[in-house]
Amino acid sequence: MIKKNVTIYDIAKAANASTATVSRVLSNSDYPVSDDLKKRVLEAAKKLNYTPNLLGRQLKTNETNDIAVIIPSITNHFYPLLILGVENVAREKGYNVLLCNSLRDPKNEKKYLSSLFQKQIKGIIISSITENQKFLKELQQRGLKVVAFDQATPLNCCKVGFDFYAGGYMAAEHLLKLGHKKIAFFSAPLTRPSRKQVYEGFVQCMKDNNVKEFEKNVFISEKEEESHDQVYEFKNGKQLTKKMLDTTNELPTAIFCINDMTAFGVIQELSKNKIYVPHDISVMGFDNIPMAEITTPPLTTVDQPAYEMGVLSAEMLIRNLENPDTADREIILKPKLVIRSSTRDISKKS
Repeated sequence: MIKKNVTIYDIAKAANASTATVSRVLSNSDYPVSDDLKKRVLEAAKKLNYTPNLLGRQLKTNETNDIAVIIPSITNHFYPLLILGVENVAREKGYNVLLCNSLRDPKNEKKYLSSLFQKQIKGIIISSITENQKFLKELQQRGLKVVAFDQATPLNCCKVGFDFYAGGYMAAEHLLKLGHKKIAFFSAPLTRPSRKQVYEGFVQCMKDNNVKEFEKNVFISEKEEESHDQVYEFKNGKQLTKKMLDTTNELPTAIFCINDMTAFGVIQELSKNKIYVPHDISVMGFDNIPMAEITTPPLTTVDQPAYEMGVLSAEMLIRNLENPDTADREIILKPKLVIRSSTRDISKKS
């Protein structure tokens, strides 16, 4: 049998007080209430195991300690690490974090934004995959505080970005220094600014080093979708590897992947076909998620500091919520090369 929730009417009856008085005591109102009456109300509330209706109080006071994070995919291990950074800061500052996973779908993103705004959430940290930011801009004009991370956006708001172009250039440069000329590039669709910038950095480095016909080793998927039984990026890495093996007469000596999860899929599919990393082909990722260090072989990658990005995003948002006149800031984090065992030097190969 489901117990009925205790209300202020129940407390008023038990304490022999009016509902108005009970409301004033429980909400810590400045309205004067005698110590004796206040004590009776609090004892009655404790005896009845009263749980305050926070939503109701929020609607009345127009105040909430909830902030939200909207990410494209919970299955990519980059985002949980970022969320941990957000949550640690929020907890310390007395805020709760609501997590929304848009499943790489702009329609889901818009539904979440609408629902969160209706619930009077005042601040949102978002990695937006929507090209048209008109709706989010309208919510901003109506008071919503926004911090954008990961993806570039034309919105006027606080931003925590990353130099993806430099990261793409850095990855190609590292492989070239190891003696690789036939370098493949594997990616999900270039529908996000981050992916485009990584690719542009890769392309520019290849051109700067006079690498010819590298475009024939570029493999970019036509679509992406979430699946309940497999991580998209991992699955995509396997599929792109199959495509390469089926269509390429001369295999590349190295593969640069748009993220670490894609690289894991590549390594598995290559191994399945008795092509071993790094002996036969070097493989490099992007993100430096924790799994990159514990896979076999440990993955060479470009470090994108997810936890730090989460911390900075949460600090910016809470600062803006508590000090509305705070000026918008943009921080661009820089990439770092993390060299492990999945790449090898072939420059001295006879």
